[in-house]
Amino acid sequence: MKKIAIIGGTGLTQMPELQVHQNKTVTTQYGSPSSSLLCGQLSGADVVFLARHGSDHSIPPHCVNYRANMAALKQEGVSAVIAVNAVGGIRRDMSAGTLVVPDQIIDYTWGREHTYSDGSDVPLAHVDFTQPYTEPLRQQLLSALQAEGIAAINGGVHGVTQGPRLESAAEIDRLERDGCDLVGMTAMPEAALARELELGYACLALVVNPAAGRSVDTISMADIQTVLEQSIPKIRAVLARACEHMVEKGDSL
Repeated sequence: MKKIAIIGGTGLTQMPELQVHQNKTVTTQYGSPSSSLLCGQLSGADVVFLARHGSDHSIPPHCVNYRANMAALKQEGVSAVIAVNAVGGIRRDMSAGTLVVPDQIIDYTWGREHTYSDGSDVPLAHVDFTQPYTEPLRQQLLSALQAEGIAAINGGVHGVTQGPRLESAAEIDRLERDGCDLVGMTAMPEAALARELELGYACLALVVNPAAGRSVDTISMADIQTVLEQSIPKIRAVLARACEHMVEKGDSL
Protein backbone atom coordinates (compact mmCIF):
# COMPACT_ATOMS: atom_id res chain seq x y z
CA MET A 1 0.00 0.00 0.00
CA LYS A 2 1.35 3.42 -0.95
CA LYS A 3 2.11 6.03 1.69
CA ILE A 4 0.06 9.22 1.32
CA ALA A 5 1.03 12.75 2.29
CA ILE A 6 -1.41 15.49 3.23
CA ILE A 7 -0.10 19.04 3.10
CA GLY A 8 -2.28 21.28 5.20
CA GLY A 9 -2.61 24.93 4.22
CA THR A 10 -4.28 27.90 5.88
CA GLY A 11 -6.85 26.63 8.37
CA LEU A 12 -5.59 23.06 8.33
CA THR A 13 -2.54 22.92 10.57
CA GLN A 14 -3.52 19.62 12.21
CA MET A 15 -5.56 16.49 11.51
CA PRO A 16 -7.33 15.25 14.66
CA GLU A 17 -8.54 12.16 12.77
CA LEU A 18 -4.96 11.06 12.12
CA GLN A 19 -3.83 8.36 14.56
CA VAL A 20 -0.29 9.64 15.05
CA HIS A 21 2.37 7.00 15.66
CA GLN A 22 5.39 9.26 15.33
CA ASN A 23 6.16 12.97 15.32
CA LYS A 24 9.36 13.18 13.29
CA THR A 25 11.69 16.15 13.08
CA VAL A 26 13.66 15.72 9.87
CA THR A 27 16.16 17.61 7.74
CA THR A 28 17.03 17.45 4.06
CA GLN A 29 19.88 18.66 1.90
CA TYR A 30 17.63 21.63 1.11
CA GLY A 31 17.09 22.53 4.76
CA SER A 32 14.29 21.83 7.20
CA PRO A 33 10.64 21.43 6.18
CA SER A 34 7.95 23.76 7.46
CA SER A 35 7.01 21.47 10.33
CA SER A 36 7.70 18.09 11.81
CA LEU A 37 6.12 15.13 10.00
CA LEU A 38 3.15 13.55 11.73
CA CYS A 39 3.18 9.90 10.68
CA GLY A 40 0.25 7.64 11.35
CA GLN A 41 -2.95 6.04 10.11
CA LEU A 42 -6.00 7.66 8.56
CA SER A 43 -8.85 5.42 7.41
CA GLY A 44 -6.44 2.50 7.25
CA ALA A 45 -3.89 4.35 5.11
CA ASP A 46 -0.31 5.17 6.03
CA VAL A 47 -0.35 8.98 6.09
CA VAL A 48 2.23 11.69 6.64
CA PHE A 49 0.88 15.13 7.55
CA LEU A 50 2.88 18.31 6.95
CA ALA A 51 1.75 21.83 7.89
CA ARG A 52 2.85 24.01 4.95
CA HIS A 53 2.96 27.25 6.94
CA GLY A 54 4.30 25.64 10.10
CA SER A 55 2.36 24.24 13.03
CA ASP A 56 1.70 27.79 14.26
CA HIS A 57 0.92 29.14 10.76
CA SER A 58 3.82 31.61 10.89
CA ILE A 59 5.52 31.03 7.51
CA PRO A 60 4.26 33.28 4.69
CA PRO A 61 3.78 31.76 1.22
CA HIS A 62 6.93 33.25 -0.32
CA CYS A 63 9.10 32.00 2.57
CA VAL A 64 7.94 28.37 2.58
CA ASN A 65 10.86 26.02 1.88
CA TYR A 66 8.96 24.07 -0.76
CA ARG A 67 12.02 22.08 -1.80
CA ALA A 68 12.64 20.87 1.75
CA ASN A 69 8.96 20.06 2.23
CA MET A 70 8.71 17.87 -0.85
CA ALA A 71 12.15 16.31 -0.32
CA ALA A 72 11.19 15.40 3.26
CA LEU A 73 8.03 13.67 2.06
CA LYS A 74 9.99 11.79 -0.58
CA GLN A 75 12.53 10.70 2.05
CA GLU A 76 9.67 9.41 4.18
CA GLY A 77 8.57 7.08 1.36
CA VAL A 78 5.51 9.03 0.25
CA SER A 79 4.29 8.40 -3.30
CA ALA A 80 1.08 10.49 -3.43
CA VAL A 81 0.49 14.00 -2.11
CA ILE A 82 -2.86 15.67 -1.46
CA ALA A 83 -2.46 19.41 -1.00
CA VAL A 84 -5.09 21.58 0.68
CA ASN A 85 -5.11 25.21 -0.47
CA ALA A 86 -7.15 28.23 0.59
CA VAL A 87 -7.91 30.31 -2.51
CA GLY A 88 -9.85 33.26 -3.84
CA GLY A 89 -12.64 32.69 -6.34
CA ILE A 90 -12.36 34.50 -9.68
CA ARG A 91 -15.06 32.66 -11.57
CA ARG A 92 -18.56 33.69 -10.56
CA ASP A 93 -19.63 30.20 -9.48
CA MET A 94 -16.63 29.90 -7.15
CA SER A 95 -18.13 31.70 -4.18
CA ALA A 96 -16.84 31.52 -0.61
CA GLY A 97 -17.14 27.99 0.79
CA THR A 98 -16.90 26.29 -2.62
CA LEU A 99 -14.58 23.31 -2.94
CA VAL A 100 -12.62 22.93 -6.17
CA VAL A 101 -10.38 20.17 -7.54
CA PRO A 102 -8.37 22.14 -10.12
CA ASP A 103 -6.74 20.57 -13.15
CA GLN A 104 -4.43 23.34 -14.41
CA ILE A 105 -1.97 25.92 -13.07
CA ILE A 106 -0.53 29.25 -14.18
CA ASP A 107 2.51 30.34 -12.16
CA TYR A 108 2.99 34.05 -11.38
CA THR A 109 5.43 33.58 -8.50
CA TRP A 110 9.02 34.79 -8.59
CA GLY A 111 12.22 34.40 -6.59
CA ARG A 112 11.26 31.03 -5.12
CA GLU A 113 13.56 28.00 -5.19
CA HIS A 114 11.46 26.22 -7.79
CA THR A 115 13.51 23.26 -9.00
CA TYR A 116 15.94 20.58 -7.89
CA SER A 117 17.81 20.87 -11.21
CA ASP A 118 19.98 23.83 -10.34
CA GLY A 119 23.15 22.35 -8.89
CA SER A 120 26.30 20.89 -10.39
CA ASP A 121 25.62 17.63 -8.56
CA VAL A 122 22.09 17.26 -9.95
CA PRO A 123 21.35 16.16 -13.53
CA LEU A 124 19.33 18.65 -15.54
CA ALA A 125 15.75 17.38 -15.88
CA HIS A 126 13.05 18.83 -18.15
CA VAL A 127 9.91 17.27 -16.68
CA ASP A 128 6.63 17.21 -18.57
CA PHE A 129 4.12 19.50 -16.86
CA THR A 130 1.31 19.42 -19.40
CA GLN A 131 -1.06 18.11 -16.76
CA PRO A 132 0.25 19.54 -13.46
CA TYR A 133 -2.13 17.52 -11.31
CA THR A 134 -2.12 13.72 -11.29
CA GLU A 135 -5.42 12.67 -12.82
CA PRO A 136 -6.02 9.38 -10.92
CA LEU A 137 -5.43 11.22 -7.64
CA ARG A 138 -7.77 14.02 -8.72
CA GLN A 139 -10.42 11.40 -9.42
CA GLN A 140 -9.95 9.94 -5.94
CA LEU A 141 -10.71 13.35 -4.44
CA LEU A 142 -13.77 13.76 -6.64
CA SER A 143 -15.01 10.29 -5.66
CA ALA A 144 -14.46 11.08 -1.99
CA LEU A 145 -16.41 14.33 -2.32
CA GLN A 146 -19.26 12.49 -3.98
CA ALA A 147 -19.24 9.77 -1.33
CA GLU A 148 -19.46 12.44 1.38
CA GLY A 149 -22.31 14.16 -0.45
CA ILE A 150 -20.32 17.37 -0.75
CA ALA A 151 -20.70 19.47 -3.89
CA ALA A 152 -17.48 20.52 -5.61
CA ILE A 153 -16.28 21.91 -8.92
CA ASN A 154 -14.33 19.49 -11.11
CA GLY A 155 -11.51 21.34 -12.84
CA GLY A 156 -10.32 24.90 -12.98
CA VAL A 157 -7.19 26.92 -13.64
CA HIS A 158 -5.30 27.75 -10.47
CA GLY A 159 -3.38 31.03 -10.71
CA VAL A 160 -0.53 31.21 -8.21
CA THR A 161 0.65 34.65 -7.05
CA GLN A 162 3.53 35.70 -4.85
CA GLY A 163 1.77 36.98 -1.74
CA PRO A 164 1.55 37.50 1.11
CA ARG A 165 -0.58 40.50 0.15
CA LEU A 166 -3.81 39.87 -1.70
CA GLU A 167 -4.13 40.96 -5.31
CA SER A 168 -5.45 44.23 -6.74
CA ALA A 169 -8.67 44.22 -8.74
CA ALA A 170 -6.65 44.94 -11.91
CA GLU A 171 -4.37 41.98 -11.20
CA ILE A 172 -7.40 39.72 -10.83
CA ASP A 173 -8.77 41.10 -14.10
CA ARG A 174 -5.47 40.13 -15.72
CA LEU A 175 -5.60 36.64 -14.22
CA GLU A 176 -9.14 36.23 -15.53
CA ARG A 177 -8.04 37.30 -19.02
CA ASP A 178 -5.28 34.70 -18.77
CA GLY A 179 -7.91 32.05 -18.03
CA CYS A 180 -7.54 31.66 -14.27
CA ASP A 181 -10.60 30.54 -12.31
CA LEU A 182 -9.14 30.73 -8.80
CA VAL A 183 -6.12 32.36 -7.20
CA GLY A 184 -3.81 31.21 -4.42
CA MET A 185 -0.22 31.60 -3.27
CA THR A 186 1.18 28.14 -2.53
CA ALA A 187 0.50 25.66 -5.34
CA MET A 188 3.78 26.59 -7.02
CA PRO A 189 6.50 25.51 -6.96
CA GLU A 190 4.99 22.73 -4.85
CA ALA A 191 3.28 20.98 -7.77
CA ALA A 192 6.30 21.20 -10.04
CA LEU A 193 8.66 19.90 -7.37
CA ALA A 194 6.33 16.95 -6.82
CA ARG A 195 6.57 16.21 -10.54
CA GLU A 196 10.38 16.36 -10.45
CA LEU A 197 10.35 13.86 -7.57
CA GLU A 198 7.84 11.64 -9.41
CA LEU A 199 5.24 12.08 -6.68
CA GLY A 200 1.54 11.97 -7.47
CA TYR A 201 0.01 15.34 -6.65
CA ALA A 202 -3.52 16.72 -6.45
CA CYS A 203 -5.15 19.72 -4.81
CA LEU A 204 -8.32 20.20 -2.81
CA ALA A 205 -8.92 23.95 -2.91
CA LEU A 206 -11.28 25.83 -0.62
CA VAL A 207 -12.54 29.20 -1.83
CA VAL A 208 -12.38 31.43 1.23
CA ASN A 209 -13.26 34.75 -0.42
CA PRO A 210 -14.26 36.30 -3.74
CA ALA A 211 -11.09 37.55 -5.44
CA ALA A 212 -10.42 41.30 -5.49
CA GLY A 213 -13.02 43.21 -7.47
CA ARG A 214 -15.41 40.26 -7.54
CA SER A 215 -17.47 41.58 -4.63
CA VAL A 216 -18.65 45.00 -3.50
CA ASP A 217 -17.39 44.18 -0.01
CA THR A 218 -13.85 44.61 1.27
CA ILE A 219 -12.04 41.31 1.73
CA SER A 220 -12.15 40.65 5.48
CA MET A 221 -9.82 38.31 7.34
CA ALA A 222 -12.64 37.75 9.84
CA ASP A 223 -14.93 36.58 7.03
CA ILE A 224 -12.19 34.29 5.70
CA GLN A 225 -11.74 32.80 9.17
CA THR A 226 -15.48 32.12 9.38
CA VAL A 227 -15.41 30.26 6.06
CA LEU A 228 -12.42 28.23 7.23
CA GLU A 229 -14.10 27.26 10.49
CA GLN A 230 -17.23 26.18 8.65
CA SER A 231 -15.44 24.28 5.88
CA ILE A 232 -12.39 22.60 7.42
CA PRO A 233 -14.45 19.77 9.01
CA LYS A 234 -15.78 18.92 5.54
CA ILE A 235 -12.27 18.92 4.13
CA ARG A 236 -11.04 16.58 6.85
CA ALA A 237 -13.94 14.22 6.10
CA VAL A 238 -13.10 14.24 2.39
CA LEU A 239 -9.43 13.54 3.09
CA ALA A 240 -10.34 10.60 5.32
CA ARG A 241 -12.67 9.22 2.65
CA ALA A 242 -10.04 9.66 -0.07
CA CYS A 243 -7.54 7.71 2.03
CA GLU A 244 -10.11 4.97 2.51
CA HIS A 245 -10.64 4.75 -1.24
CA MET A 246 -6.90 4.61 -1.86
CA VAL A 247 -6.55 1.75 0.59
CA GLU A 248 -9.23 -0.09 -1.36
CA LYS A 249 -7.45 0.53 -4.66
CA GLY A 250 -4.06 -0.41 -3.24
CA ASP A 251 -1.14 -0.01 -5.63
CA SER A 252 -3.46 0.41 -8.64
CA LEU A 253 -3.67 4.17 -7.99
